[in-house]
Amino acid sequence: MKLRKLFAASSFAAVALLLSAVSFGATKAEIDERVHVAMHQFYELNPQHKDLVARAKGVLVFPRITKGGVGVGGQFGEGALRIDGKNVDYYSIASASVGVTLGLAKRKEVILFMTQEALDKFVNSHGWTIGADTNVAVLSKGAGGSYDTQTLQRPILGFVFGEKGLIGDISLEGSKVTKLEK
Repeated sequence: MKLRKLFAASSFAAVALLLSAVSFGATKAEIDERVHVAMHQFYELNPQHKDLVARAKGVLVFPRITKGGVGVGGQFGEGALRIDGKNVDYYSIASASVGVTLGLAKRKEVILFMTQEALDKFVNSHGWTIGADTNVAVLSKGAGGSYDTQTLQRPILGFVFGEKGLIGDISLEGSKVTKLEK
């Protein structure tokens, strides 16, 4: 029993350390630069992405999401909502999990709001949870793969790319997105 408590405490401490390391918060200028670089990388993965972004009503970009844990896991990242090619608001993404989690990884996410209704619901929410509040079509293969017309009819498209590290997870489910006051 003592060993189990010690493991739980050390797992919690490891996740707290991980999240505190990434949660000090980047400045607007740092986020802007990271978003710019991530969008450039996103376009390089597949030339069709430029057309999708041009058709989207809004684009939520998380250029650096760090996920890790030992038994208890967590993830955190900061990004920006882009409308008409300009960053208009800043957001964080976070989640926690309990289970068999071991490792550390980083990735980038781009979420396209393809309808005005989907964008309005996101903007007017006070803490938007992916999976609970909406149905996001996650397109994998490093975001460079092809997509079919049925997928493109979804109101929200999510892309995960640039995965590095020891945790291979492309799920967006359960991630909470919160507006930052920058």
